[in-house]
Amino acid sequence: MLSPVLRLLLRRFLLLLGVYLLLRLAFYLANQTVFQEATISQVLLAFWHGFRFDISALLLLNIPFLALSLVPNFGRTWQRTLRGVYLTLNATGMALNLIDTQYFKFIGRRTSDELFTITGDIERQAGQLVGHYWFLLIPFAALFGLLWYLYPMPSPTEAAYYQQPRTSRSILRTGLELIVVAGLAVLGIRGGLQLKPLRTGHAFMQTPPVLGHLALNSTFTFLKSLGYEPVERLDYFSSPQKLQAALAARVPAPRPKAPRDNVVILLVESFASEYNGIENGGRGYTPFFDSLATQGLFFREHYANGRRSIEALPAVLAGLPSLMESPFITSNFQTDELHGLGELLGKQGYATSVYHGAQNGTMGFNTFSGITGIQKYYGLTEYPGGAKSPDFDGHWGIFDEPYLQYFAQQLTKQPEPFFSTVFTLTSHEPFPVPAKYKGKFSRGKLPIHASIGYTDFALRQFFKMASRQPWYQHTLFILLADHTSQTLRRDYQNLLGSYKTPLLLFHPGGTLPAADVHRITQQADVPATVLDYLGIAAPHQLLPFGYSVFDSGTGGRALFLSGGSHYLVHHDYVTELTPDSQVRLYPYRTHSMPASPLAHPDPEKLRSYGNELKACTQFFTNGLVDNKLYKQ
Repeated sequence: MLSPVLRLLLRRFLLLLGVYLLLRLAFYLANQTVFQEATISQVLLAFWHGFRFDISALLLLNIPFLALSLVPNFGRTWQRTLRGVYLTLNATGMALNLIDTQYFKFIGRRTSDELFTITGDIERQAGQLVGHYWFLLIPFAALFGLLWYLYPMPSPTEAAYYQQPRTSRSILRTGLELIVVAGLAVLGIRGGLQLKPLRTGHAFMQTPPVLGHLALNSTFTFLKSLGYEPVERLDYFSSPQKLQAALAARVPAPRPKAPRDNVVILLVESFASEYNGIENGGRGYTPFFDSLATQGLFFREHYANGRRSIEALPAVLAGLPSLMESPFITSNFQTDELHGLGELLGKQGYATSVYHGAQNGTMGFNTFSGITGIQKYYGLTEYPGGAKSPDFDGHWGIFDEPYLQYFAQQLTKQPEPFFSTVFTLTSHEPFPVPAKYKGKFSRGKLPIHASIGYTDFALRQFFKMASRQPWYQHTLFILLADHTSQTLRRDYQNLLGSYKTPLLLFHPGGTLPAADVHRITQQADVPATVLDYLGIAAPHQLLPFGYSVFDSGTGGRALFLSGGSHYLVHHDYVTELTPDSQVRLYPYRTHSMPASPLAHPDPEKLRSYGNELKACTQFFTNGLVDNKLYKQ
């Protein structure tokens, strides 16, 4: 029979499990469209699997409380102290899970240690975020009150148990209880007796895999990410020769008589394909972009390499896709050798720069720009007036229209040829629109729609200003998005759709090389494309993940990581490499893939695409661990 101490501890722990069940239900209801392809029975099974992660997370979070609970003291003061520890620890866990009911909509994953790696950004935005998501305080207060009210206190009978004289037998029993509790706690934290402790990836070993996000809880993903080495060495291929053969890397020969044009990259915040009209039968919020896309090379099968802004810049400037849980910029590998477009074009005499209208240091963009060889970084500090400017949006930085006007003017001051990247920010949560434009843009059905309309207008004004500058006619413009955001269209509400973004190459004064606009493209293709267009040979400084969009020898590919699995997109299939190294194939359609893999896939495609994906992940992983991305 359990002692009163263990019975009380068990009741307190069961109360927490009940609260986490409610949190999982809230997460499901807030993000129901993500799981729409799952049946009710599959959803219920995910809830059941979730208890394993809840037990692990709660035990890990409550280690101090567990230790203090084993002190045989049922006095009122001590028990109130215990309740204070219990509420303090678990208030943090509840807050993480409630925040993720909304944050998940933007990053497509549960929260990890980014709360520490981008602490400065969070501190600057805390007031605005609380103001915008104030409604989360209501369920937090309700759950906190429920936890306080239902917290089991010792009954008079239980309290009397420890008023009895202590005997050698009771002391021995207490010692055995300590050993049993410690053993069970260790077993619960590691998730069972299996060879390796419970990991985030284990949640996704169900059908459909997206239910892994539901089985997880944010306390687990956050605690597991603290101090955790993001990647471990892989050994799918035993020799460098076999690895290179499977990698399917290509560097086309430099084009003869290539122009020495300027290159401008417009990296547009949250500018997902779902919002434009050209990809959606004219039903969109981007009339200017739709018109511009008809004048250039518009790639209709383009995908982002990640779901967060911090993952976009490494892909676009260095060809490094996001294939690990932590962003490269804030990871332990951020000082690894990396050759970016800034360095490679700088050696060719280009003036290089990055512009971002947010606070200097936001997401480490200034530091990363320097790592990739960018000569000058311009942030909010360099903008006239900075945060005191009337163009400041009150949240992140400078509104897109004035900032893009400023960017165009700054480019005129740069010596040619130049390579410059601007990262916009207005179409970011909380999706502001300047007061003078209220009502000008369609409100649509999501908060982001009017903001996207404003950003499209800002792009129109930028090109109007740029067209009057002397450098305009000999400049290649590359326009793409950092990631997707809020979703409404059902056909985009699947794993592949959550990465679907546009890619446009536009040159106002010349003809671009021929390209298949239906090839698969990704953000990591940008470096190879720029060098190919400019006729610059740099085979040893290009990572092998991306292709030039002008390379007719390939059909292209895209890579990303989601739910612990790596994915490889080709024009016929999407290949998944699961956390336990299983390979699965899904039929490909533009921004769409089914929730379940093919039951009987083509064995040759399964082998070749599986090996290609394994090679990409091994090259990426071991290259970072050994700091040999360019020397494998």
